[in-house]
Amino acid sequence: MATDDAMPAKPMPRFPDGFLWGVSTSAHQIEGAAALRGPSVWDAFTAEPGRVKDGSTAAVACDHYHRYREDVALLADLGVDAYRFSVSWTRADSPGGLDFYDRLVDELCAAGVRPVATLFHWDLPAGLDWLERDTAARFAEYVSAVAGRLGDRVGKWITLNEPAEHTLLGHALGTHAPGRKLLFDALPAAHHQLLAHGLAVRALRAAGMADVGIANSHGPTWPASDDPADREAAEFYDLLLNRMFADPLLTGRYPEGIGDLMPGDVAADLEIIAEPLDWYGVNYYAPTRVGAPQGAEIEFGGVTLPAELPFSVREIEGRPLTDFGWPVVPEGLTELLTGFRERYGDRLPPVVITENGCSYEGLDDRDRIAYLDGHVRALHRAVEAGVDVRGYFVWSLLDNFEWAEGYARRFGLVHVDFATLERTPKASYGWFRDLLAEQRRVPVG
Repeated sequence: MATDDAMPAKPMPRFPDGFLWGVSTSAHQIEGAAALRGPSVWDAFTAEPGRVKDGSTAAVACDHYHRYREDVALLADLGVDAYRFSVSWTRADSPGGLDFYDRLVDELCAAGVRPVATLFHWDLPAGLDWLERDTAARFAEYVSAVAGRLGDRVGKWITLNEPAEHTLLGHALGTHAPGRKLLFDALPAAHHQLLAHGLAVRALRAAGMADVGIANSHGPTWPASDDPADREAAEFYDLLLNRMFADPLLTGRYPEGIGDLMPGDVAADLEIIAEPLDWYGVNYYAPTRVGAPQGAEIEFGGVTLPAELPFSVREIEGRPLTDFGWPVVPEGLTELLTGFRERYGDRLPPVVITENGCSYEGLDDRDRIAYLDGHVRALHRAVEAGVDVRGYFVWSLLDNFEWAEGYARRFGLVHVDFATLERTPKASYGWFRDLLAEQRRVPVG
């Protein structure tokens, strides 16, 4: 429980009635029970020496598969409206695999917590490949099966999580599964994920689902200087990491020049990719400061950027850093959302912040409280500026397997001892619980 001196002194502004408050996780990062599902590209990746910094795997992770009732009790005590989890495609394809999600969804509903299901969070089944168009069709078949099983209780759906990062880190730079270093030859993986999204929207609609979105990672791109070379590099980075994934969804077009690089009948695919959304999910962590290439490899945020890229990522100076080395820039969230509204206008549906969080050590995690407090206030400023924001999900409920970082980064509101699997709520858990209680308090007068 947060103590009085851990609470920021200034009252938090009230969000609109019906605003959805939640927390997020993903299957591969918390479930464990790897022997009870099929193998994924991440299982193959972590089995290769040197791929994960601490040499760990997600075979056990938080053992949420066996401890989900304990974790749902934590959600209920926290007081969230909703819980964003992901369905493991490999588990869903395994005998009895969807039974687990039946039990989880039933437990959430009994606890009064709204289930929000993400259908792909990077754990692609082994043997499938986003470079192949057929994977998009296979994804739609899987989505239909999940919706048929859970759609009577799950009302809110997310097709994909962060196709930009999955393309960049997994297929272009090789730091995530499946570990390819294709640079710009990775573009088909982006296109096929977007096509899979559109086919999944159609599959969900066919199953009677009416609350469908996507979770894309976005952040403002700041030029390193006013030098034309820096500005040009920043524009290119913004195109690759923001517009290449938002424009097709919201406008039905790729940015100029990008569509020519994509495989297949792109015009026909874009009609599928641009299926109307009920809301647009944004995962926000920080802006990126970008300049002209410097002719050398750059280490940034745990990722090595090769010298041949047509941009370089620079530090954002004068900002506190998380334990992951990411800059803390709450106002970037306001800038991002107001910028999206200006760019897309009426084409931008209601927005939900599907992830926002930070990595810090310790149970008395005052830095996390300050981070979340600042970002929630920044989100409210976007609402005041006229952006239609409908919800906010903290990443994450639990400390978990943080991909190539292994267990070295702790994003959870709840501490997990990975030796004993004991859960211990942190100070930030108490702070968020207090915030939610205050937001629901009926004003006097």
